[in-house]
Amino acid sequence: MRIINKISGLMLAALLFATSCSEQDLLDLNINENAVEDIDMQYLFSLGTLRIGGEYENTRANMLYAATMIQHTASTAGYFSGDKYFYNAQYSGAYMERHFTDVIRLFSEVIRKTNDNPAEANVNAAATILRVFDLHRMTDMYGDIPYTQAGYGLEGEQNWFPAYEPQKEVYYKMIDDLKAARDKFSASARPLGVQDFVYGGDIAKWKKFANSLLMRLAMRISNVDPGKAQEVFTEAFNSGAFTSNDDVAFIHYSPGPQGVNRNGLNDGYWNTYKYSRDCKISETFMNWMTTNNDPRKMIVTGGVGNPEDASTWITDPEKQIGMPNGYNSTNIREVVPPGTLDGFTIVQQNFSMLNLKYLDWEDPYFLISYAEVELMKAEAAMKGWISGSAEGFFNAGVAAAINAWTYFDPSFAVTSEEISDYIAGRGFATASAEDKMRLIGEEYWAATYLNDIESWANWRRTGYPVLTPTQDPNAEEGNFIPRRLRYWESEIGSNPENYQAAISRMGGDLFATKMWWDGGN
Repeated sequence: MRIINKISGLMLAALLFATSCSEQDLLDLNINENAVEDIDMQYLFSLGTLRIGGEYENTRANMLYAATMIQHTASTAGYFSGDKYFYNAQYSGAYMERHFTDVIRLFSEVIRKTNDNPAEANVNAAATILRVFDLHRMTDMYGDIPYTQAGYGLEGEQNWFPAYEPQKEVYYKMIDDLKAARDKFSASARPLGVQDFVYGGDIAKWKKFANSLLMRLAMRISNVDPGKAQEVFTEAFNSGAFTSNDDVAFIHYSPGPQGVNRNGLNDGYWNTYKYSRDCKISETFMNWMTTNNDPRKMIVTGGVGNPEDASTWITDPEKQIGMPNGYNSTNIREVVPPGTLDGFTIVQQNFSMLNLKYLDWEDPYFLISYAEVELMKAEAAMKGWISGSAEGFFNAGVAAAINAWTYFDPSFAVTSEEISDYIAGRGFATASAEDKMRLIGEEYWAATYLNDIESWANWRRTGYPVLTPTQDPNAEEGNFIPRRLRYWESEIGSNPENYQAAISRMGGDLFATKMWWDGGN
């Protein structure tokens, strides 16, 4: 027995000796030599850029709500909530849900990891501009939002439950961040190159993007903070904004994997989900184009008929029929002229469809256009903020909006003569001051078709075009075009104190609640 114990003891000692000698080797076995421990921030920047145009939130916020509320499109289907001002919690909160947890988190991490590295100044600046762009969209949709702490959860637990900041403070911080980013770009820093799906690494255009976005922010607050608005606008104008359609800020997509490389808005409208079978060009938009002899009419619509069967398409411009907003497939029969619904058994197919040529996966996803910049300059000239001809700016903006359609398809080209005739017919030169503001507002509305979140925001600021609200008896809060969307409902339970502080300050979490720049709190 003693011999056995001695042998056992020697074996144990040997084992312990062997273990102590190879402890580091054992620890090294736990290291995955193929694991990525340090991600290139340009990769995260690229991913964040592509995800701005994600299908889930763009289908819900832009297509189902904004486009129908602003009467670019119309639908008899009940799930197009904006058409009749229904409340759908998932749709209303979709942009907030996806972008705070994904897009903003990605850009914030890029900024955090590159803030103190001069070699990464360009990706830091570009990420800051797109972070501002996306949070600008979000505050325009919801009002008070988390800004300073948004997306910085990895920095520490103090950011896990981000505070909602008053919209005025958010705007002032966005302005400061854009200026700092614009001035941070450096020719000596690492180039963005092919990782940049907006400008391919052209930092001169990124600076113009920053200034153009500053002009948009300034114009948005012009009704409630005119002094600050003029200061910001003129500084950005003098610094240099877009000067042609070559500068347009849009995301370049391809027919790649769904949700990453594809234009998500178009994935919803057509391609994968084909929701545009259920929505058509609004009667408001169609009648406006017809009345004004707009050469974009047969660009915006592909004709009347079954969008999945080209042999049924009626493409005669004189036979286009816009769908009135606010009706279902039953009661719409009571408001359209006799014979309107006789052509096709499916009610929706009797109205002008969206043109499939601008609904490809690889079509551009516009962020801000040169046309918008020129139209904002026309308004600024009317306000006396800048020198120059309001008429000249207006004409340039309208022409740019029409010509920009060739980014989607070369067949959308319009001759210079047609454009000149259209502009002359608008009568800007002889219009009264108020009518000039109306014309600017209407053309901005037309220029931002497909970027309907922006169309809706500018309409709330200007009141143009004049829109008649729909009259569905089941409208959530009444028959008015919503002034905002409701917050993502998850925030009620997951971030309750900050959510409650925000709605108390704003006066509620309703469609009717006006945000700061719209005359609210």
